[in-house]
Amino acid sequence: MIHNPILPGFNPDPSIVRVGEDYYIATSTFEWYPGVQIHHSRDLANWELVCRPLSRKSQLDMRGNPDSCGVWAPCLSYADGLFWLVYTDVKRFDGSFKDAHNYIVTAPSIEGPWSDPVYVNSSGFDPSLFHDDDGRKWFLQMLWNHRPEAHNTIGGNSHFDGILCQEYDAAAGKLIGPVYNIFGGTELGLVEGAHLFKKNGYYYITAAEGGTGYEHAIAFARSEQVLGPYALHPDQYLLTSKDAPDAPLQRAGHGQYVETPEGEPYVVHLTGRPLPPLRRCTLGRETAIQKCVWGEDGWLRLAHGGLVPALEVEAPLGAVQKSTPERVEAEFDSVELPREFQWLRTPEPDRLFSLTARASHLRLYGRESLGSWFEFSLVARRQEHHRFRAETVVDFKPETYQQVAGLTHYYNRYKFHALAVTWHETLGRCLTIQSCPGNYPGGRLTFPVGSGEALPVGRVHLAADVRDNALQFFWKGDGEAVWRAIGPVLDAGVVSDEGGAGEHGSFTGAFVGMFAYDITGSAKAADFDRFTYQRQM
Repeated sequence: MIHNPILPGFNPDPSIVRVGEDYYIATSTFEWYPGVQIHHSRDLANWELVCRPLSRKSQLDMRGNPDSCGVWAPCLSYADGLFWLVYTDVKRFDGSFKDAHNYIVTAPSIEGPWSDPVYVNSSGFDPSLFHDDDGRKWFLQMLWNHRPEAHNTIGGNSHFDGILCQEYDAAAGKLIGPVYNIFGGTELGLVEGAHLFKKNGYYYITAAEGGTGYEHAIAFARSEQVLGPYALHPDQYLLTSKDAPDAPLQRAGHGQYVETPEGEPYVVHLTGRPLPPLRRCTLGRETAIQKCVWGEDGWLRLAHGGLVPALEVEAPLGAVQKSTPERVEAEFDSVELPREFQWLRTPEPDRLFSLTARASHLRLYGRESLGSWFEFSLVARRQEHHRFRAETVVDFKPETYQQVAGLTHYYNRYKFHALAVTWHETLGRCLTIQSCPGNYPGGRLTFPVGSGEALPVGRVHLAADVRDNALQFFWKGDGEAVWRAIGPVLDAGVVSDEGGAGEHGSFTGAFVGMFAYDITGSAKAADFDRFTYQRQM
């Protein structure tokens, strides 16, 4: 059996492809750099992060992108001896516009080298590339309507104006021919995230609907022609949890179909696991998988029946899901950042951190303030469990209260808690908490322990202990055995999609990591000796 989710923590909008015996899933990374996570599996049950292909300035530069913008809903495919990755870089979040630019990169191997991007268009997001068996390629995306009215009368909802399809000329690197609006969705509306596949003479389309919150669903339709018309599934949807509020997998939608070499059908999809009592998904939007069956009527359905995704699904023959490590420790002994870590927005990480400036340390250079959309020195990893403990050791000698470094439980500029080493006029070097508990709009910083506590000379050990909706910070001096709690128990549930502004106000995921900022402009350095992430029961 496979226990869901297969990609825990912030891994939304999965796109899956099988190449021979190998499966690959690409997921959205939004403002986190490098862009797009690609996991690999040989059995659909066990997955390993193998690369993030958008890793240089020519491919992706998100400095200035608002929170929850950047790389949305990639599509990964394989054809003509190449991997094809289609992605959107969204530059605007609020208001009537999105400024969503779509690109294609290719590589002969999943590890690369990945090409410079080919610009495609900017008329909508969630692009997909379908390689037909006649050699033609078709580019799909949702159409964004910035006006008050929507022309898509089937799933009429302002801004989401149907799924477009246009032929793509790979040799010329551009779209050609007419643009067709091939799918309007259902009355649920908000149609996006479309993928095509072909089977038994039919073109099948899966599309996300209902928004990425608790009304989310995968709409399903088919046609004998790639350009339609598309007839809806008798059940309209392949899966959804919208009518099952007590199901463990909520917000289910945005998925893609795949078959094993033996022809067993599966679908991967987005999901969330909210914590009571406020239904906040502190792990963000995750990736799950469902076993499917083809009916005699030629329609795909969940193998266990109904529309609600299952927590446990039948694995392909011979697959056994292995347990994942309970504890992961990074010693920073390599010149490469451990793969689980990312940073924010910039393709110039050397301005943020170094793994060579001091042996066996991660050095962060203080740049702009906590939550800056341009250069904020944060190196962090995903929260993958509802209960975990993170620890690090920092060597930092601030000279002003404008120089700060420490450990943070972070979502975006309005949703974080940070245990911070800084300086105070009367305390000298001290430890405080800087928090922004989802107080939209404005995002004013709060200080749960006021000026904080004076620190002894030397390195400082910092810890964050999260148990569901509760966060407690701890610290101790170098050489001390006993951890000391600092500050009150904080609301960890704020560090979630739903915290502060609802599930459509932001939609990435919680991270925990090391940060530094220096708003004097002198780039004060903070050295971190190690970082440990431990699952808690």
